[in-house]
Amino acid sequence: MKQNIYDNNEFFQKYQALRARENNYNRLLEQPNFQALVPDLMERNVLDIGCGSGDFAAFCLSKGASNVKGIDISQNMITAAEEKYSHARLQFEQVAFEDAEVIEGSIDFISSSLAFHYFADFDALIKKISTALCTNGTLLFSMEHPIVTANKEMDSWICDTQGNYLYYALDNYHEEGYRTQTWLVDGVVMYHRTLSTIINTLVINGLQIEKILEPIPTLEATRKLPSIAKEIRRPSFLIIRAKKLPNYI
Repeated sequence: MKQNIYDNNEFFQKYQALRARENNYNRLLEQPNFQALVPDLMERNVLDIGCGSGDFAAFCLSKGASNVKGIDISQNMITAAEEKYSHARLQFEQVAFEDAEVIEGSIDFISSSLAFHYFADFDALIKKISTALCTNGTLLFSMEHPIVTANKEMDSWICDTQGNYLYYALDNYHEEGYRTQTWLVDGVVMYHRTLSTIINTLVINGLQIEKILEPIPTLEATRKLPSIAKEIRRPSFLIIRAKKLPNYI
């Protein structure tokens, strides 16, 4: 079953408020590192999976892409994107990627920011992406780091009596699959995979890994948001760029 938590109005309102903050993890950590790995997009055809309110899709257009399509399962997100951005070469559609129609070898660049951990079938996801990419096309995605998704309680910072972080306890790492957590609301579902599963699934489906990042906050980011300093001790995000190999069948 495909989760559509962003059409839960309570969740969506809290999420929008979080993203509206001047200093948050996306602005200070995930997106700067994600955007740094974007390849040359001049005259390229782009698909953004889990496009949210359209910010990254619009960024791709600003980098010279000939056509950008953002898709998202959430009607709330697509409505927000269409209200925010309007351009002939920028399209948005409410559809889950599992149900989206893609033409084999038709896309130069596929991106996805913090959405892959919501997919139940990771192998099917990557297989479909590989099919859609043209030869030498690029996949760039970020997701919750496996160190974070491993724990079934999804929160394993061990603190002293004053609330200071002592260490992060990791458990259930090799037990892949379904996880739930409370994030803004109860019952948010995501899926845990080991790092080896993520990498091997890319390789098996003809995608050559070019870069892996586990973002570390800058001193400026830590100054703006002191709580982000704990990312030096335990990464929240994993970012991977991979290229479709020639002659992959």
